Amino acid sequence: MNPFWMLMIPLLVLAATGCGGNKMDVTGTTTIPGLEGKTLYLKVFADGDLQAIDSARIQHGKFAFKGTEPDSAVMANLFLGDESVMPIVLDGSALTIRLDEAERKVTGSELNDTLFAFIARKTALDVQLAELPRRESRMILDGMDHDEIVRLLSQEAAILNEQEEALVMQFMKDNMHNCLAPGVFMILTSNFPYPVLNPQIEELLTLGSPQFVNNAYVKEYVRMAKENMEKLSE
Repeated sequence: MNPFWMLMIPLLVLAATGCGGNKMDVTGTTTIPGLEGKTLYLKVFADGDLQAIDSARIQHGKFAFKGTEPDSAVMANLFLGDESVMPIVLDGSALTIRLDEAERKVTGSELNDTLFAFIARKTALDVQLAELPRRESRMILDGMDHDEIVRLLSQEAAILNEQEEALVMQFMKDNMHNCLAPGVFMILTSNFPYPVLNPQIEELLTLGSPQFVNNAYVKEYVRMAKENMEKLSE
């Protein structure tokens, strides 16, 4: 599968509608015992890197961020040390984070609802893809012909990959005018060994949404990708 579509859940960033100057109202709960007493950080992309804008210590399974809201809606990321835990859209709403072994989710605003509905759909496809090797082992034990197993599972993998690519592309197109498209774009492209332009990225750029193409991360990514492609063509 093209690495562009490997959404490892989670990294973050950038702009949309205003909400600056107010205090954040972001509270959360966790039932993971090992997190008690640990400190969580909210980070956003700024000045070419991830910057912490607030922190919260987990006490009795609860935590709260009370720092100043960014000047515009941003997709931030929740970190535990150097580990990215989950994305979160800061848009001036009162938000609730649920951080458990079985569920990681943010509620309280339409943008977060949209983001986590997308994550749930993509995760379901990822689970089906991850199940294919185990199904292959079971089919071998059941005595099926190996060539037939490969044919059947390859077809299924191709269908799932197409569904996932279509899901991601539609999500990006639907959210070109808010912070979700550039935020997810950063998550996706962060898995690349170096910035490159592929047909999917070029299609997104041709849509011409100012919210997307003028995003600081997207602009820098495109600049570096074009430089890399020029070097490869020399």
